[in-house]
Amino acid sequence: MRATRFRGAAAIALTGVLALSLTACSGDDSGESGPVDLKMALWSSNKDHLALLQKIGDAYVAANGDEVASITFEPVTNPDYIAGLTTQLAGGDVPDLAWIPEASGPEFVDAGILHDVRGTLEGTDGYNLGDILPAALAPWQDDKGGVYAYPFSNSPFALYVNEDLLKKAGQPDVAALVGTPDYTWDKIADIAAATNGSTGAVGLNVPTFNPTNWSAVTMLGNAWGAAPWSEDGATCTFASPEMIDYLTWHQRQMRRGAIPAVSGNAAPAAFASGEVAFSVAQLSQSGSLDDSFTWSFLPLPAGPKGYHPIVGQAGVSVLERSTHKEQAAGFLAHLTNPANAELLAQFFPPPRASLLNVQTLAKAAPKLSPEQIQSAIIDVVPEATVKPQHPVLSRFSDKVRAGLDPVWSGGDVKAAVTGICEQISPTLKG
Repeated sequence: MRATRFRGAAAIALTGVLALSLTACSGDDSGESGPVDLKMALWSSNKDHLALLQKIGDAYVAANGDEVASITFEPVTNPDYIAGLTTQLAGGDVPDLAWIPEASGPEFVDAGILHDVRGTLEGTDGYNLGDILPAALAPWQDDKGGVYAYPFSNSPFALYVNEDLLKKAGQPDVAALVGTPDYTWDKIADIAAATNGSTGAVGLNVPTFNPTNWSAVTMLGNAWGAAPWSEDGATCTFASPEMIDYLTWHQRQMRRGAIPAVSGNAAPAAFASGEVAFSVAQLSQSGSLDDSFTWSFLPLPAGPKGYHPIVGQAGVSVLERSTHKEQAAGFLAHLTNPANAELLAQFFPPPRASLLNVQTLAKAAPKLSPEQIQSAIIDVVPEATVKPQHPVLSRFSDKVRAGLDPVWSGGDVKAAVTGICEQISPTLKG
């Protein structure tokens, strides 16, 4: 969704910080002679992620030392990554490249924070921009076809299943249901409730959900045909019959024990504990699992409106205010070329069609079987939709959070979502 009418509003959306960054000094390349030092800001502080990035960066410097003297990868230490990054922008400590979460992508694009790299990517020998899945690239483009990020992580949400726990509760083999008419959210909820009732374990959770991160749960409404706003972002659809049906279903599952009750902003129980029957999460969760119990990784079930796969993304971008945009774009093209995209695939599911194969993805998920990789990743990623995004999300996200509180506490769903639309519609209409 690219809504250019939001550009002015988006520039002040992130608590005014982005506006400050846009009105500060020009982002033109400095014109200084000699090789430059590049810096990339990123969310992850994982030592293996950093080591791989540094290896790729060092190889680029060795081959392009006349243009780039060094590349530094710096995790943003603020627990709120976007707040930390935008504070850097406003304070003048501008990185040349940055890791951008999908939820903030449209806001950053429409605010003019990110630099268009289409020309560089298309002009790089062997890059093959057309290899990137259109659905993965779409959130990072504008109406004129500009490309503002490479979606280096394009990870589908899937259903983790604790097979041992289900067996203990006398429940059926869920993997055997995949591909049949019985593989539905209703069926999974029934099994989750029964498992909770007989073992006391958590039935079904979404580990990234808390009331602030409400989209981690509302995204599942896709299978009901529900969306929080219209495709163009201008109309609130929280109060649609589809969203009411979905949230009513979710609330009912909480009452019967299939889904745990919301407890403040406390994190849901970890699937790795062995005390959760089902968990909706991305591929990265598999890294925390061991052989203490038998588990499987399955595609999301179907809802009343069928099967709707969902991916979460992270992009890497060149920032418009970088004083070395040309050099940064050149490194971005190197970092995300087919060879390096394959290296990154050991941690991040790639958006390149040529890399969507069991051999490549097995490096990212060595604990998954080839069949699980095929059914829960390869078969779903090409048509998956990205988690709901909006170019001025930060301006109304707190209002949605507050509006949904009655839903999590058992209140009237229709009244709650009607109130949300009353609160956020003026902002959506611009």
